[in-house]
Order: sequence, then structure tokens, then C-alpha cells
Amino acid sequence: MKAREHTRVTAVWLRGAGTGLVFMGLSAAAVAQDSTHEGFGQFIADSSIEADFRYRFEHVDQDAFDKDADASTLRSRITLRSGKAWGLSVLGEIDNIAYLGDDDFNSTDNGNTAFPVVADPKGTEVNQLWLGYTADGLAAHIGRQRINHGNQRFIGGVAWRQNEQTYDGARLEWKGLHPVTLDYAYIYNVNRIFGPSDTAAQPGDWRGDNHFIRLDWALASEHKLAVFAYLLDIDARAAWGPQLSVNNSTDTFGLDYAGSFKPFSLKAAYAVQSDSGDSSLNYDARYWMLEGAVDLAVLTALVGYEVLGSDNGVGFKTPLATLHKFQGWADLFLVTPDDGIEDWYLGASGKAGPVTLEAYYHEFKAESSSAEFGSEIDMAATWPVTKRFSTQLTYAVFDADSARYTDTEKVWLTLQFKL
Repeated sequence: MKAREHTRVTAVWLRGAGTGLVFMGLSAAAVAQDSTHEGFGQFIADSSIEADFRYRFEHVDQDAFDKDADASTLRSRITLRSGKAWGLSVLGEIDNIAYLGDDDFNSTDNGNTAFPVVADPKGTEVNQLWLGYTADGLAAHIGRQRINHGNQRFIGGVAWRQNEQTYDGARLEWKGLHPVTLDYAYIYNVNRIFGPSDTAAQPGDWRGDNHFIRLDWALASEHKLAVFAYLLDIDARAAWGPQLSVNNSTDTFGLDYAGSFKPFSLKAAYAVQSDSGDSSLNYDARYWMLEGAVDLAVLTALVGYEVLGSDNGVGFKTPLATLHKFQGWADLFLVTPDDGIEDWYLGASGKAGPVTLEAYYHEFKAESSSAEFGSEIDMAATWPVTKRFSTQLTYAVFDADSARYTDTEKVWLTLQFKL
């Protein structure tokens, strides 16, 4: 889609969503004067304003840098949510990311390249702005929106970072074939975590013609199967190399299973991927994952094996995933190595009073070579102090076995308050 067409479509969508926001600003008294506007009155009466504040301190000690990174950031989010009238609703959401104190870290935007990366650029952005319609098992949204598919291994919002990844486009979800749900989205722009503006290091947006197709089938109450196709055609960006834009164009087809055999549970996934669009790459790679868990009453233990393969010197790509959830919290493998990666991992989680405790161990090696990458330990403690206030302490340490990676230690303290 050409830039002029992008602008026209965006304007149409924003006018539609903006009209809804104007409606919400009308007084309830004016609406009450006309009984034929009962639905519209509900649209106003059920509207709400929400506020969410998330403070985070992130410390990074990485052997490749003489200086440690210390990032003290605050994300402030205001969400305006309408009620429903005739199946229609509107949502608008604005995020602001601010630095509290010095920016002794590389945000990818501030130019502080002497420090390790903490990818939380400051700025203000419209995080979501959509017009929605629901009726008879159908849900449709047009505009800027949050999209999380399954466990977010392929499509997600990267909510871990302060600037969330959201998507501009149209999405349809249909449950009319119960127990099957069909989810289709056409996305013409990806608002990446590196925004709100483009930087010298990373594009803040990826434009293109992208199709997300997912079919979820509830086989039984405790068993679900998903079939998906993610067709990404990302435009080239003149200011950045193809590895940061057009070479992320891929066609990915796969399936995902999750089931429970109490006290055991099982997850499995398989996908194939090839280059697409105007990508200059030429490859066909495979992905697979198998994970088993057992609920031992006092804790849940799991073991898993995940492989992102490679072909022709190109590793399997997941450019729109919530990557922090996978392959260790130290985020050393946000881009799959050219020789692929295998991840053996163990984990355990449980509660100590109101506090949820988690611990994981990973062993990383190449998929198509003999390279050993290293190992990692991750730990977290999460305490929901009240319904509105929660805190989390997280730790990750990566021990490198290869010169391709460096020893890395990270600590996060997160405080979140909701109104």
C-alpha cells in the first residue's frame, strides 16, 4: 500500500474513532431529552476513564560494556472506554514514557551507546484508538489496537517494555462455528516498541501489507488446537538496512496444541517459514516446541524444548512476537542466530503467601552447528499488594559459553498502580 493510501485510510479510521469520542463528550442530560436515544444514552452512561502508572528500575551489567546501565522510567497510561450502543464502542488510549533521573542507558533513541540497551525510549503516543462492533458471535475492530495471539510466540504486544507494540488495521473475530473461532487481521502498520518516532538505531514503525490468520478449535474442555498463517510483507526503509525492515517479510504456517491431563499438562507447536515479499533472503526454516508440566499442589514444575531452525544461513524469524517471554529474560536471543537455536529449559512456580515465585533454567546451543551459546537462570517474585497496586522483582543472569555472546546480568524492580 502506497504512503498516500496509508494516509487516506488512517484519516478515515481516525475520523470514525474521533466521532465516537465526540459523542462521549455530550452531556447525559441532552441525551435524556429524547427517549429514542436510549441506546446512545447507554453508550455515554457506561463510559469510563482508567489510569495506569508503571514505574520500573532496570539495571544491566554486560561484559561487553565498561559501564552498567541504570534506567528509571515511568509509563503513564490513560484509557477512555465507551459503553455500547447498537453494538458499537470506541476506545482511546495514550501512553507517556518519562525518565526519572539520568538516562544512563541506551534507549536506542538517546545516543548513549556507551551503555547497554534498555529499549524504553521516552515520548508520548496514541497506544490504541479503535472503533469496535460486536453482535452474534462477531467482533470487529478498526484502527490502532492491541493483538495477542495464543502465547504470543508469533504475534504479541510486547507489554513487558514500557512502550507497547500495537497494530494499525482491521480485525475480525467470529465464533459462529462453535467450538471454532476464526481470527483474521489485516495490518498495514506496526507501532514498534522503539517508537514513538524513528531513531537512528531502529525504525519506530513497520509499514506493509500483513495478514494474521488464526483458527482456534476447542477439541474438549481441556484441549485446544490452533492453526495459523502469518503472512508478513514489510516495506523497505531507506534509512535502515534490510535486516531491520524488508528482510523480516515472511510466510509462516503452523499449528499449536495445549491440553491438560490433570495433574499433567502438555503444549506442542510446529511451524514452517519461508521468505516473502521483497525480502532479499532465500530460505525455508522450521520451528517446533514441546513442553510438559505437572501440578504438585505446592508448586508447578515444567520441562521444555524449543527449536528455531535455520536454512541457508538464516534463522527462523519471529519479528512480531513478545520475545521477552521466550529463551530467557536476559533477552540475548531477540534475533535468532544464523545457525538457529535450541533451548532446553526447566522451571518451577508456586506461592509463598500472597507472593508468586518463579524460577527457570535454560541451556542454549545452535541448531545447525556445534556452537554452545551458554546458560541462563531467571527468577521472579510478584506481589499483588492490593487490587490496584502490585510490585515485582525480577532477576536474570546469562553465562556465555561462546565469544558470540557475553556474560549478562539484569535486575528489574517494577511498581504498578491502577485507578
